[in-house]
Amino acid sequence: MAKRQVNIALIGYQFMGKAHSNAYRQVGRFFDLEVEPVMKVLVGRNEEKVKAAAEKFGWQEYATDWEEVIARDDIDIIDIGTPNDTHALITQKAIAAGKHVLCEKPLAISVEDAKASYELAKGKGLVNGICHNYRFAPAIALAQQMVSSGKLGAIRHFRGVYLQDWIVDPSVPLVWRLDKNIAGSGSHGDLNAHLIDTARFVMGTEFSEVCGLSETFIKKRPLLADTDGGLTGFKSSDEMGEVTVDDVTSFLARFENGATGTFEATRLAPGRKNYNRWEINGEKGSIVYNQERMNELEVYVTDDPAGLQGFHLVQATEAEMPYMSAYWPVAHIIGYEHTFINMVKDFLEAVGKGTEFTPSFYDGYRNQIVLDAVEKSANAKAWASATL
Repeated sequence: MAKRQVNIALIGYQFMGKAHSNAYRQVGRFFDLEVEPVMKVLVGRNEEKVKAAAEKFGWQEYATDWEEVIARDDIDIIDIGTPNDTHALITQKAIAAGKHVLCEKPLAISVEDAKASYELAKGKGLVNGICHNYRFAPAIALAQQMVSSGKLGAIRHFRGVYLQDWIVDPSVPLVWRLDKNIAGSGSHGDLNAHLIDTARFVMGTEFSEVCGLSETFIKKRPLLADTDGGLTGFKSSDEMGEVTVDDVTSFLARFENGATGTFEATRLAPGRKNYNRWEINGEKGSIVYNQERMNELEVYVTDDPAGLQGFHLVQATEAEMPYMSAYWPVAHIIGYEHTFINMVKDFLEAVGKGTEFTPSFYDGYRNQIVLDAVEKSANAKAWASATL
């Protein structure tokens, strides 16, 4: 029996566009889905570049007007991988047009717009999702299962750092991620957003209040002349411009379940390429995760026999681990791209079955509340509420 086809329009064709395109192309090769994803149209502003990307990534068509594509009757899913300041507008137009929507994080660059997107989607019967792809690393999904099962007992601490170094050179130009009007914030919204979502997901609790600290060390950079859309390949002009986002943001947190947390994000940590590392401590044990070793968890449990206690390494590659039965034999690791494949699999399953997908627009809204509260706290030099 032929599967029901769902036609996808992906808006954005650079870093995230490449990752999402690969996921749609590969998901049916690993997972048996109720629906068949059709890579219908890729959308971008530059006709020459989006045409080349559509051919390279395997899309049937390309287009330069996202509003026309959203209005098409033959499009079922809108996937948004554009710069941050466009997410709310495109999302809301797509929901209003009756499309299922998968949106790259953040849902919006303000709490007000994030709430509006969430409220618009609520009750519409459409699948809505925010692309926090790290949730779909089997090791992180396993950590969530361990915490929710009570293996670690009551959770007391979350501490996380997300460190990169791709803008440590002052000659790196003013790409859109360094412009507050487009990005919303710097390392905070780019990197802390992942830690915030991970904490909410793995711990199963919400933030209560936060206390933040931010700094911008490199205050001026060359203006951008051209880019390939990734984190390298920039061309600078001779003119200088002002950096309007944070280079580093750290914050303390209290959670509704009584746990405490510490968070730090920076893109000025020489030698750290994509160092997303976090640790959870409970009354009965601890879990450590490092994105640069994404197939592993370090686990310590207090009920191990005396003399044998200590952190041990868990390979999250067993067939019993989340998502892993679709891939390779044990210890044959998967990579970054598979987090997007796993995410798309869950999203397409939700579309096929008419069920909810998580993380949803609600999760994007809650994430934005925390990001905003930290910024308010840093500006006021005081604790700030991070609740609804």
